[in-house]
Amino acid sequence: MDKLQARQLIKDTFENSFDRNGFIKFIKNLLNQIDDAPTSYQGQWIPDSFKPYISKLERIGKYNDGENKIDILIIKLQRETSLERARTMQRNFVAWYLNGSRGGQLKDAALVAFVSPNESDWRFSLVKMDYKFEETKTGKIKVKEEFTPARRWSFLVGSNEKSHTAQSKLVDIVADDEQNPTLARLEKVFNIETVTREFFIEYRNLFIRTKKELDKVLKNDSKLRAEFEAKGVDTVNFSKKLLGQIVFLYFLQKKGWFGVPRDANWGEGSKQFLRELFEKKLCNYNNFFNEILEPLFYEALRIDRSHDDHYYSRFNCKIPFLNGGLFDPIGSYDWVHTDIILPNELFSNNKRTSVGDIGDGILDVFDRFNFTVAEDEPLEKEVAIDPELLGKTYEKFNAIRPDNFNEYLKVLNLPAVAGAKVKSGKKGEENKFNKQYGVYYTPREIVHYMCQQSLINYLATELDGNVNKEVIEFLILEGERFVEYLSTAKEKLEKNEGYAGKYQENKHFIELRPFANEIDQLLAKLKMCDPAVGSGAFPVGMMNEIVKARMFFVLTNSLKDEYKNLHGENVKRNPYNFKRECIENSLYGVDIDPGAVEIAKLRLWLSLVVDEDDISNIKPLPNLDYKIVCGNSLLGVEKNLFNEK
Repeated sequence: MDKLQARQLIKDTFENSFDRNGFIKFIKNLLNQIDDAPTSYQGQWIPDSFKPYISKLERIGKYNDGENKIDILIIKLQRETSLERARTMQRNFVAWYLNGSRGGQLKDAALVAFVSPNESDWRFSLVKMDYKFEETKTGKIKVKEEFTPARRWSFLVGSNEKSHTAQSKLVDIVADDEQNPTLARLEKVFNIETVTREFFIEYRNLFIRTKKELDKVLKNDSKLRAEFEAKGVDTVNFSKKLLGQIVFLYFLQKKGWFGVPRDANWGEGSKQFLRELFEKKLCNYNNFFNEILEPLFYEALRIDRSHDDHYYSRFNCKIPFLNGGLFDPIGSYDWVHTDIILPNELFSNNKRTSVGDIGDGILDVFDRFNFTVAEDEPLEKEVAIDPELLGKTYEKFNAIRPDNFNEYLKVLNLPAVAGAKVKSGKKGEENKFNKQYGVYYTPREIVHYMCQQSLINYLATELDGNVNKEVIEFLILEGERFVEYLSTAKEKLEKNEGYAGKYQENKHFIELRPFANEIDQLLAKLKMCDPAVGSGAFPVGMMNEIVKARMFFVLTNSLKDEYKNLHGENVKRNPYNFKRECIENSLYGVDIDPGAVEIAKLRLWLSLVVDEDDISNIKPLPNLDYKIVCGNSLLGVEKNLFNEK
């Protein structure tokens, strides 16, 4: 198979609703040789702990690369929302299967199609086991009796997604009819770093072009120039915010919240809403930014129209009221009485790129990437643009200011004129530029470690020795895996009363349970402030750790399903309410760069959106204007700011 045919096969498979025969054809071309070994589990054969999420597992074949056993699976999910959420349950269900379930043999990995009930959206995943072995008293080697962690990497695919990334990563293997891929080579296909780099270069190019086009508009429009000068608006931060607003909508349109017909429900809107706006499917216009994007940002998304069922007459559809500050005009510039005539070609065009794609406008580029609101975790990674990756991209731009923009172009060896394209990155020079202006990026692994250790020490201090620190470490470091193992152990115990797994009478859990309510309250009341918040990695990481710890007590039946939140309202114990409470009451941050502040807010909002359950009543975003603020945290506070009281 040549590369052109391989690309077409990947496109046909990944840009359409799930098709079993098409998936099998793709797998056979990917691996070249598989052993047909059909089997399936459903109904009573699915463990009770997974039944709310999984309806059926089907094995279509086996593959052996000479060292590793890999099964090829199709897993049907119970609910459409299960594809985005309950990722841990999906991963651990495959781990249960690979770990010799139902008396089967141990397998090293699986290639899995996770399919939602409507089959239009699905995931293509690699799940790999990380077995731990121990020697028995008789000298035999066996898998340790504990929940063995599995790692999952996924492509987002289906009729609402593009396959640009999947094509670039998979085409060489699919086209290779002679060499069968190893597990190590398959892992490289799912590596997110190359996608990160490609997205950064494309995004950087769009930022530079947008800034230069704005400069041209200002040069020719004295009224707009006077308005920007009066409001302190510059083209660098305007461009940053514009791209941030568009990216935010790319995340949210995947939820079907935009373009909803007046008599339809939230979630039933178009997942290509921005593209349909540009193509004049909802209304006509002459200038896309001036007549479409500005009203969308500063009117449709910013003004509460709940009295009219959120109907927006300009687009003849429902648009949710999001508030939050992201859609306030930068510097409060007068968008109604000024015209910003950015060329429509900046947003979409028919230019052919160097790699053969059509279009190099903002929408063209973003359309080629997959977006997910779920952030990467140590055991769960998606080959897509997530808020954390977006934050990493933005931190690379934090050093760019109006007074050093031309210096930045020199670092890239670019002329200061519109139309110059960034083809590749001078990583070393850019790093020097960022460090020169005080911008550093903390690797996600370090942030993850810092969040966990901060939480452990906070709880150990507040509990004042009443709970051993080892027990607190068990909650924060092992709690999630323990919950899953507890479910598996319960099932085994029901079938074999003599079974006694390592965690069945776990002493840490026994010590922890009497303090469940006290620890939950401490987690709810926690306050943290990041004095150099950057793109928000630390507060987002802290929020995720807090939510996981609080959910531990829910999933182990240690606390009731409902509780009184800090506002005195009776609400359910679920990730959405825990996240909202944390964002509203616990998280604070300061940064000297206004662009960084906007991105930190964006990431917190996106993290909340992923767990929004009540699509019949989409709540406005929390206002973070007084919680994540722009300022210099190194300056002292004047005592005379406070009175004696």
